Amino acid sequence: MSTASDSGNSSTAPRVVHVVHVTHPERDNDFRATAVSSEVLKANQKYFGVQCTQCQTRLEKLLKCAKCKSVWYCSKECQKKNWPKHKPTCHEDERSSGLIKLVQMISINPVILGYLKVGIIFACGLLDNPRIGFDTPFLARVEIAIEPSDVLNFAGLYLNDKAVGDKLQGMVQFNAITPWKSPSMQAPLTPKRLNLWREARARCNAEDFAKDPVGLIEFVGCRSAYDAGNSMTTELHIPAIILAVARRREPFVGVSAVTGNQIKKPMGAAACLEIVNLHIRADKQNQLHLRTEMTEQDKEAIRAAGRNEDALPARILKEKMRREHLYASFV
Repeated sequence: MSTASDSGNSSTAPRVVHVVHVTHPERDNDFRATAVSSEVLKANQKYFGVQCTQCQTRLEKLLKCAKCKSVWYCSKECQKKNWPKHKPTCHEDERSSGLIKLVQMISINPVILGYLKVGIIFACGLLDNPRIGFDTPFLARVEIAIEPSDVLNFAGLYLNDKAVGDKLQGMVQFNAITPWKSPSMQAPLTPKRLNLWREARARCNAEDFAKDPVGLIEFVGCRSAYDAGNSMTTELHIPAIILAVARRREPFVGVSAVTGNQIKKPMGAAACLEIVNLHIRADKQNQLHLRTEMTEQDKEAIRAAGRNEDALPARILKEKMRREHLYASFV
C-alpha cells in the first residue's frame, strides 16, 4: 500500500489517495510460459529494416533526423530534399534513439504483435467488411506511451506528488488503437502511404497470401500537449490464423489478484491492449527489451492527465485508465 497526496490544487486540502497494488502469485510463471525468449528476439532482428524516407532505399546504416529521430535518410541530399515535407511533423524527442528501438522490439515479437493484430481487426472493422485490406487499405494508429514500471510511481506522477524521484525506469504501454477514417483521422492516405500499401498487397499476393488482408500500422510516440507526436508507419499482414482467433471471439479469462475470482473480458481491441500492457508490466528482467528510462516528456504526459487537461494525449491516457482494471483506484 502507498499513500500519495494530490497537491496540485492549492485551493483545497490535499486529496489523499490510498493505492493498493497486489501481484498475482502466478504472474511470473505465466510470463515465463508465454513470453518470447531473448534468443528468439535476437534472431528476429534481421527481419526488421527501415528505408530512406526520401528515396525508399533500404538502409544498413541509419542517418536519422537529429530532432525527432523518427525518419531516416541514405544521404544528406535526401534529407535536404525531404525537409519541406518533414518539417511540419518534426517534433523534439528527448529519447536518444527516438521510437526506432522500441518499435523494432514490438515488431519482432510475435506474441505482442499477434495481440495487436487481433485488436486491429476489431478496431478497423475487418470482420464487418471482408474487402478491407484487399480492395481498400486500412490504417491503424497505435499510441505508444512510456509509463513507470512501478505503478506507485505512476500514481505519484498522476497526483503530482513531489516525492517522486527524477530518474524512473519506464516501460512501453499501448494507450489506444485508432482506425483511419475515425473522427480524428479523416484525412486521406498520403500518396507515399498508399503506395506502401499497394506494394505490400502485391507482394502478399505473389507470396500465396492473396486471401489475407494487408494494411498499415502507424506507431505514434509520446505526444506533448502541444504537438502530434512522432510516428513510424509500416505494412501489416494479417495471417489467416489471427483472423480465425478474432472470429471465434473467445473471451480473455484471468484471475483477480485481490479476490481470487475469475475475470472474463470480451475479446476486442481494448481487451487486447490490456493483455499486452500487463504482459509487458510482468517483464521484470527486461527480457522483451521494452523498458527504458523515462524522459520529462513521458512524465509530463501523465501529470497532464492528472490535471484533467483537455489535450489529446491526456484524454487518451484517461480513457485507457477508465478501461483497464489496474487503474481503478485513480479514476
